[in-house]
Amino acid sequence: MTNIPETGRTPRVQTRLVVIQILVLSLLGTLGGRLWYLQVREGAHYQKQASGNHVQQVVQPAVRGSILDARGVPLADNETRLVVSASRTDLLKQKDDGKAVLTKLAGVLGMDVTDVMQKVRLCDAKTPQPCWNGSPYQPIPITDEATSKQALQIHERAEDFPGITAEPAAVRRYPGPGKSNTAQVLGYLSPVTDDEIQRAKDSDSPYLRSDMVGRSGLERQYDRELRGKAGVTRYEVDNLGRVIGKAESDAAEPGSSLVTSIDSRVQRIAEHELDKAMKTARTQWDRNTNRNYKADSGAVVVMEARTGRIVAMASAPTYDPNVWIGGISAKDYKALTGKDSDYPLLNRAIQGQSAPGSTFKVVSTAAAVEAGYDFNGNYPCTSSYSVGGQVFNNFEGESFGPISLGRALEVSCDTVYYYLSDNEWKKDGGINPKKKPKDYFYKTAHQFGLGKETGIDLPNEVTGRVPDREWKQRYWEANKDGWCKTGKKDGSYVERIAYENCLEGNKLREGDSINYSIGQGDTLVTPVQMAVIYGAISNGGTMYTPTIGKAVVSPDGKHITEIKPRSHGKLPVTKATRNMMDQALAGVATRGTAAWKFSGWPQDRIPLHAKTGTAEVYGKQTTSWLTTYTKDYTVVMTIAQAGTGSGASGEAVRNIYSAMYGVQADGSVDNKKALLPTPQKSLPKIQPDGSVFAPKISDDPAEDREKAAQQATQQPTGQPSRPGDATPDGPQTPATTTTPPTGNRDTRRRPRRRGSRRTTA
Repeated sequence: MTNIPETGRTPRVQTRLVVIQILVLSLLGTLGGRLWYLQVREGAHYQKQASGNHVQQVVQPAVRGSILDARGVPLADNETRLVVSASRTDLLKQKDDGKAVLTKLAGVLGMDVTDVMQKVRLCDAKTPQPCWNGSPYQPIPITDEATSKQALQIHERAEDFPGITAEPAAVRRYPGPGKSNTAQVLGYLSPVTDDEIQRAKDSDSPYLRSDMVGRSGLERQYDRELRGKAGVTRYEVDNLGRVIGKAESDAAEPGSSLVTSIDSRVQRIAEHELDKAMKTARTQWDRNTNRNYKADSGAVVVMEARTGRIVAMASAPTYDPNVWIGGISAKDYKALTGKDSDYPLLNRAIQGQSAPGSTFKVVSTAAAVEAGYDFNGNYPCTSSYSVGGQVFNNFEGESFGPISLGRALEVSCDTVYYYLSDNEWKKDGGINPKKKPKDYFYKTAHQFGLGKETGIDLPNEVTGRVPDREWKQRYWEANKDGWCKTGKKDGSYVERIAYENCLEGNKLREGDSINYSIGQGDTLVTPVQMAVIYGAISNGGTMYTPTIGKAVVSPDGKHITEIKPRSHGKLPVTKATRNMMDQALAGVATRGTAAWKFSGWPQDRIPLHAKTGTAEVYGKQTTSWLTTYTKDYTVVMTIAQAGTGSGASGEAVRNIYSAMYGVQADGSVDNKKALLPTPQKSLPKIQPDGSVFAPKISDDPAEDREKAAQQATQQPTGQPSRPGDATPDGPQTPATTTTPPTGNRDTRRRPRRRGSRRTTA
């Protein structure tokens, strides 16, 4: 038997023990170092984070500031309603994603189940409206019209409605004082999106997930001032969610109020007259298309001529802005955006573009004077104008002989402007222009502010279009391939135009310049652009930037920030030229194309100036334009597919002026019945508590009208009985028969020919 000496562990075992000891010590050292790093070096940071894990925030929405008219009457404010909301997070925790709960909720609220389901689904590229475009983590409002009984049912049966709340909340309201609407001007609200939260997180006005933000109109333009700052209260809770203390609290700060230059009484009259004019036009016969006028859309702008402040702005068709409150339904959304809706969300005063027709002739007149033509010179107003075998007719072959530019404005003679514009086109080199053509007629339009935004304090204003050489080149490059593909030399009118454009659509042709001179062809303007131009003629030449906001008033009323009128240029005319144009435009209302609608107007007390226009659009009926001004105001009205300028819009524009100035049926002026005989300069009275004094306004739109606008001269609503609105000797007798009317002198129906095209936009 072998004896093993008791000399201890073998060298191999001993080495292993040493290695193990080293590993253990290393691990202990690493752990100790990590503990030191976490508890000492970064202790404060992680302590703060740990504390945050036990803090819950409760958000108190800020009360949004009111939007007021010039006298302090609320156009948009807030009211307390019972709001039923759903927590999408809680609904998704249920087996059926909350469908059973929403179905029961629809029954309690008396709503369609589909509508309720649609309100809580999230918006994305594939999901049509209505849907929720706010944060999925904030309560989604189902309705803001819950009754106390419905709210009590939800509270008493809380176990049947997990994730559903019914609480009083401040809700935006658009009261429509005196049954005025102002929808497109005011805009609407919707929930903030995650993208907006991220974009604004580092700004000086970040969003909370509970915020509602302006999406259009004044609500969007002045969103930062109106929104205020939501309050946040932070509570300390334990790991079971029980409140153990209050950490800190930031009080909510209400939004400021916006005082506008809108007068809700005039706004109501403007909306009423626009609607009435459109309905009247639909009863009138269009002899060119052998059917009644469609009169499918329109706009009217009432602006202070010496400040650019907007007194009223109406767009038709319109809608009730309250449909957005509490989430819009599928039916309402389709009514606002569907193919058959005619898109009432558009503010056609700043987004409606069309050819201006003869109202553009003030631009052409100024261009002719700039080019060296004498305003009082004699220019042939012939029955037609021939170019290379093509004939451009004056209306129904009318001829006034040699006349001045002023008289050409009064009787709206086309051939005078054909001649002037064509002559300048030839001087510039014709179809192959000089290196640096003068292009007076196009440059003057840009100097009048056309082809760009006016800068009005409303979002999404469009620019219109001046179809000069640069535009034609860009347009040709963008559309050449399509024209060449569809154009046919011997095809339909549209196909022939496409064929011509394919070959030389980038060239400024003779017919283009001829048509352009009378506001036809590819020229596009907006009503607010024309209001600025005619306002500048009224005030002596200053083009004011139109504004609606007049002042921002802090919640306590101690800080008032006025929004001062500002100009963006001068008309490119001398004082003498402006004065002669002013006299000619007064002649339009007294002996020219608008005289039959303003007969008996107190011209000696309230000088009125006007220009009629009837614009052609290919494939549609003519668009009515009427641009007018006094020393105080500019009123511009346009109605698409409604016929002649004065025929469709004359009576309505006259009634708006009559309401403001108190003009009675016999032509007398009663200041006591005038709504706004002079522009309102002062701001409404601010109360000691910061609220704004608001005078009462009638809810009956006929009440003020009976006192003012209905006192206007009762003009016939039909078109004139013969083509001319007036003869050199005076106004024509309006039509009173039931036969199809024939239009008036500002109607233009021209033979289709190369270079003489209707507007296609």
